[in-house]
Amino acid sequence: MAEIHQLLKRADFIFINDNDWENILLKTIQRPKQELINELISSELKGRGGAGFPTGLKWKLTSEVHSGKKYVICNADEGEPGTFKDREILTKVPYKVLTAMAVCGYIIGSDEGIIYLRGEYQFLQKSLEAAINEFNYYTKKIALNFPIQVFLGAGAYICGEETALFESLEGKRGEPRNKPPYPTTSGFRDHPTVINNVETLAHTYTIFKYGAKKFYDLGVQYSRGSKLFSVSGDTPKPGIYELELGMSLYDFVDEFGDGDTKAVQVGGASGFLVPRKKFNETAIGYQGKLVGISLPTGGSMMLFNSSRSMYNVLDNYLEFFREESCGQCTPCRVGCQQLLAGIKAVKRGERPASYLDKLLKLSETMQLTAKCGLGQSVANSFASIVENFREEMIY
Repeated sequence: MAEIHQLLKRADFIFINDNDWENILLKTIQRPKQELINELISSELKGRGGAGFPTGLKWKLTSEVHSGKKYVICNADEGEPGTFKDREILTKVPYKVLTAMAVCGYIIGSDEGIIYLRGEYQFLQKSLEAAINEFNYYTKKIALNFPIQVFLGAGAYICGEETALFESLEGKRGEPRNKPPYPTTSGFRDHPTVINNVETLAHTYTIFKYGAKKFYDLGVQYSRGSKLFSVSGDTPKPGIYELELGMSLYDFVDEFGDGDTKAVQVGGASGFLVPRKKFNETAIGYQGKLVGISLPTGGSMMLFNSSRSMYNVLDNYLEFFREESCGQCTPCRVGCQQLLAGIKAVKRGERPASYLDKLLKLSETMQLTAKCGLGQSVANSFASIVENFREEMIY
């Protein structure tokens, strides 16, 4: 397979704070709604929470639904292990997110915004509500009826899934809904709803301020723009970095590795583990015409060096998934337990090494039959770790 040598390029848009949000908001809501939708679509911005759904299309579909009530929700339930970018956005540049929510409300015809804040981020609530109070005061001043409020979650990973988040907001147990219907037609309280990740909303602010072309010129085909990456693990440079999409994992490791990186977990516990031998052929972006393997990510990049046991890493992930499974569907509820018990049995010698193949088939079944992304994505890390580090699962 051909090697990728897309250079790692830094960007600096998200955390630049020119304190001009009032001017940006006022100018943007004076523009025609269709013009704004077209600009978002032409920018090719895709959701930065990991799923990668086109943002402009989501707003367009919701705007076309006739309903007396619509909602704009910011998904700040940042629960993916290894991800910590959204809390920094809400700490340092909350007005970008609030402005983007208000513009979305203007476009789709919504008069209410909600930020669903991760339960563990309660320490952010006071400062965030202070920013919201100032923002709400300004929107009243310019006759824009769009109050925003904060809803604090209860610390459940599953509520990062959009329909489970709706259930939680409605005071119910946080469990995913069946799809269809989709949020664009029936979301919170069965009304049309736009729900976007914190970073996605921050990028729309960049687009409305600088124009679609500025964003589109970053990245590569099918993976436009920049992305925030939460870099952690065995690295001398942990932190949050804004980089253009389309970079090769080889260049990423060259920049952030410690010289002994044997694997990188792309996309957190629900993502893929890439071994050293595949760094050259792996790019960070969305599926498309990138050369080699193209991996999307919600932003988590965990680096592991040769001192790390991949068995311990997988054991940790499976413990997490077993704990966080909502238990609604059998493939996820039972599957997570069986995968965890299975690798422990192989490691102890109670099961033969060939049992790993049965566990791989179980993970494939979970991917096909689980109700939501949690159960479906367990196979990502499980298969990529077992297939690339099989000997560490046995000895």
